Amino acid sequence: MTELYPPIEPYETGMLDVGDGNLVYWEVCGNPAGKPALVVHGGPGSGCGPGPRRYFDPDRYRIVLFDQRGSGRSTPHASDPATDLRHNTTWHLIADMEQLRERLGIDRWLLYGGSWGSTLILAYAQHHPRRVSEIVIAAVTMTRRADIDWLYRGVGRFFPEQWERFLQGAPGTPRDGNVVAAYARLMEHPDPAVRERATIDWCAWEDAVLSGETGGASHPYGDRPPAARLAFVRICAHYFSHGAWLEENALLRDAGRLAGIPGFLIHGRLDLGGPLQTAWDLHRAWPDSTLTVIESAGHLGTAETRRHVLRALDGFAADDSLGGPT
Repeated sequence: MTELYPPIEPYETGMLDVGDGNLVYWEVCGNPAGKPALVVHGGPGSGCGPGPRRYFDPDRYRIVLFDQRGSGRSTPHASDPATDLRHNTTWHLIADMEQLRERLGIDRWLLYGGSWGSTLILAYAQHHPRRVSEIVIAAVTMTRRADIDWLYRGVGRFFPEQWERFLQGAPGTPRDGNVVAAYARLMEHPDPAVRERATIDWCAWEDAVLSGETGGASHPYGDRPPAARLAFVRICAHYFSHGAWLEENALLRDAGRLAGIPGFLIHGRLDLGGPLQTAWDLHRAWPDSTLTVIESAGHLGTAETRRHVLRALDGFAADDSLGGPT
């Protein structure tokens, strides 16, 4: 069993006014004089929780967590249909991260996250490389339109019955149509029953993709509290229907901007939603990265995944001069 660090509570919290009527929740844990690290949560729209705090040695790290716009404790919340998502894009989130860094007086920080969080990490680091000391990613994504199409259509070849139900949840969408855009429209429907139905159908599909990992014992998306679930689906559909506002393949094309930033990539070979090819391609384009493939892991990871995350973070904290985990 992989032992995480003991649970800790924040010693400082706040709400950062990032403009456009948005307040972003943030918290800091660990050692105020420690190595700065930022946790970038997934989703988009999942919000941060206490779990990631336990991957960091609290004596050596100053751990910063935040809820991205519209999620978690940030306001206004995306579960409210009156919340305008026009000012909620990848570029807004990157600006929020920079504003938070300046608010906390941090010069450079390590970035840790996975899934959607890895896309946001890569986008931020490529635009602000001088502000990033190291990167640790578990479950690499780049949210290309091809990746989105795979997750919401291509992987359906493994789950044909569940994908048919997902498609039927967006009536009138042809089999080769843009099902993600259809769900984005449903999530803006004035009837709350329509939004709730779309939320349930979207989460059922997400859980189906993970069912080989959970064995049906849990539903990581469908079991979320109603407001968190609504916000998650609304933000996901909003981001993915716009290709995350990223030029196709831009994060891979511009991986050279990460030169000099040590990176540790951890990916499960059995990740159906985010195939290993994505992590492999990024690793090849980023010379300062190390890729570890976890043979028995999928998207959610395993104890072995957690062991490698801990090893990477402990290594970066122990001796920055090594440029990587010890």
